[in-house]
Amino acid sequence: MADAQTKKAGSSWLNVAVDYGPLLVFLAVYRLNAPDDPNPAGELLAIIYGTGAFMVAAVTALLISKWRLGRVSPMLWFSTALIVGFGALTIFFGDPVFVQLKPTIIYTAFGVVLLAGYFMGKALLRILLEAAFEGLTDEGWLKLSRNWGVFFLVLAVLNEALRTYMSFEGWLWAKFWVFLPLTFLFTFANIPMLLKHGLDVGEEDDVMKNEPPTG
Repeated sequence: MADAQTKKAGSSWLNVAVDYGPLLVFLAVYRLNAPDDPNPAGELLAIIYGTGAFMVAAVTALLISKWRLGRVSPMLWFSTALIVGFGALTIFFGDPVFVQLKPTIIYTAFGVVLLAGYFMGKALLRILLEAAFEGLTDEGWLKLSRNWGVFFLVLAVLNEALRTYMSFEGWLWAKFWVFLPLTFLFTFANIPMLLKHGLDVGEEDDVMKNEPPTG
């Protein structure tokens, strides 16, 4: 029993590392190369270095997820593909807008897909996450898909507002100090609804472990 709990806790931390580790690498490499004085050329070079590191870290995280967890969720596949694709465009054109648009496209795509599934009576979040919460009813999954669909669209709008009105570094820090706390708060806010719809009390930690990626 203790071994099972230890393995479960390790899996939870691994999921968090896979989701947010690449973003932390991006920020670290960017800060290490950012010029002390306002210098557009120097800042662009720091962004390119950070983007390259971001791409490598994202692919590495995907491979680690496959190796350690034995699976890669469709959400992670899609997110990694966009990181690599839009990262390559950022490096090729020397324009950070591409890597900044990546979250907006991810949030919008997931939001539209989940809400479309909800209106068709299908809980697509369960398919996208490849996760199962013991005891959760079909209605609970459907409501969870609806809630995440709406939340993703809110994040898409927020990302566009922040990238428009903030500097690149400010936008990058907002990924940690705005998006990450909002995601955890939203996930916790859904737990009472999930419990009402049959979620096993012992599965509450799995709700956090299986939260959709927001990078």
